Amino acid sequence: MAEVVGIRFKDVGKIYYFDPCGEQLKKNQHIIVETARGTECGVVAMSNRDVDDSVIVKPLKPIIRVADKADLERLRENKQKELEAAQICNEKIKKHGLEMKLVDVEYTFDGSKVLFYFTADGRVDFRELVKDLASVFRTRIELRQIGVRDESKMIGGFGICGRPFCCSTFLGEFQPVAIKMAKEQGLSLNPAKISGTCGRLMCCLKYEQNAYEYLLKITPCKGSIVKTKEGRGTVVECNLLRGYVKVRLDSRPEAAPVVFDRRDIKTITAAKIKVNKEELKELGNIEE
Repeated sequence: MAEVVGIRFKDVGKIYYFDPCGEQLKKNQHIIVETARGTECGVVAMSNRDVDDSVIVKPLKPIIRVADKADLERLRENKQKELEAAQICNEKIKKHGLEMKLVDVEYTFDGSKVLFYFTADGRVDFRELVKDLASVFRTRIELRQIGVRDESKMIGGFGICGRPFCCSTFLGEFQPVAIKMAKEQGLSLNPAKISGTCGRLMCCLKYEQNAYEYLLKITPCKGSIVKTKEGRGTVVECNLLRGYVKVRLDSRPEAAPVVFDRRDIKTITAAKIKVNKEELKELGNIEE
């Protein structure tokens, strides 16, 4: 076990562990630390606590100090410079005729580097742009291409639920989401209904997936062969949340399916939910 403090460098970013060096730090305090990018100012997202050594990325770096008024003033100045840098970069992108969209600009705390985040449909040759920007800012320049999910996280907005994006409010890291999740949850595989504003599968499909996976273990899905009190049959529909299963009996194939409670039937041959090639083709790159 080791005592750590959790530091976050972006509003809804990943939490990194640092050695508090005997300091008792409180949430929302600004802290100066040394990172792989150089000296940075972060915010305490998790106060002092003991964690298992297995979850620590070693070596555990120590904090440098609690941020003072001068540090906070520098942060404010960096924010102002980021706005000015974004305007200049957009002008340079237009000048060079590059097919790219600037999303965000970030100054490192000590001003030793300026990072420009952008999106583009493919690869972009921005070497001349970097030279141009370096001559203006006279510091290290880094252009970093990001995906549409990261763009949504940085810019923010409102989802189809009417609430702010999960990624820009509380999701520190993106969780893998698959089309199969939507199918297992009985959702329509309509891109407009299962994709977020970013054009990819909604992150919230992950929230209830564990519950659906459990229900699928105890409920035979469509296509399963089952044994009921009225005889053998095939499942034609199932309601995972209510636990009801519609079965077309072999003895009465032309009759309407009979509804059973999942506890009253026994699975003979279990079917599996799969996403076929036609469905994947229709959905395009929504899963990427």
